[in-house]
Amino acid sequence: MGVLKIAAFSDGSSGGNPAGVLINDALPDAAEMQHIAAEVGFSETAFAAPDGDSWRVRYFSPESEVPFCGHATIALGAALVRRFGDGLFPLNLAQASITVEGFRDGANVAAALQSPPTRSKPAASELISESLALFGYAVADLDPAIPPALIHGGADHLVLAFNSREALAAMRYDLKAGQLFMRREGLVTILLAYAETPRLFHTRNPFASGGVYEDPATGASTAAFAGYLRDIGWPHGGAIDVVQGEDMGMRSRLHADIPVEIGSSIRVSGTARMMDEA
Repeated sequence: MGVLKIAAFSDGSSGGNPAGVLINDALPDAAEMQHIAAEVGFSETAFAAPDGDSWRVRYFSPESEVPFCGHATIALGAALVRRFGDGLFPLNLAQASITVEGFRDGANVAAALQSPPTRSKPAASELISESLALFGYAVADLDPAIPPALIHGGADHLVLAFNSREALAAMRYDLKAGQLFMRREGLVTILLAYAETPRLFHTRNPFASGGVYEDPATGASTAAFAGYLRDIGWPHGGAIDVVQGEDMGMRSRLHADIPVEIGSSIRVSGTARMMDEA
């Protein structure tokens, strides 16, 4: 089976975040996976091989390995459904064991992942100041109801929430400066968010740590963000919807179900559309 190209968290038959998926009897060595991911050129490529009754999975951006990637997991779920039919597939990651569930939905596949456990903590003032300077924002642009925080749902992210959709749309930054900052701080992405309603968010997701200016749909950061909203007592009503990629012309939709237990896994779901095979 060659590399599949699948857009995860699509908005019907358009949008979504393209990911590569390679399913083999055994995983290639790390150097080969890194080479394949660079050739594919998407923000992430997922590699999977049988591991007993589960699947061993590793994720690579064009420049580095990442511990967890939500949209590539959704894409992998679609690929597994394509090969084996509808089902629930256990996945063994580098630092956690999760599941992805998928079923055919017309020409597309609907899929849902269960994230690793979530956690969050307030961001230090120096980190907030430096991140705002990176993007050219001021403290006055922030939404005080969702304070800046370090969030985790399988990977580490910084979240900055803004008080207007216009502020979110104005995001600009230098890729190299962002890469140096994010790698130094151990951040896989920075999640920028705006709450249109308590249950509907617009987000953007710079992924400079992996050499990508912006991701159009990011399940890992959405899971971490949903966990953070639970931590701060946000009135989410048990679930949130996220629109991402709109400012890139790649509108994507993500849904996150939020259980009440602090730290528990988040279910992130969406549709995936098949692209051309490499």
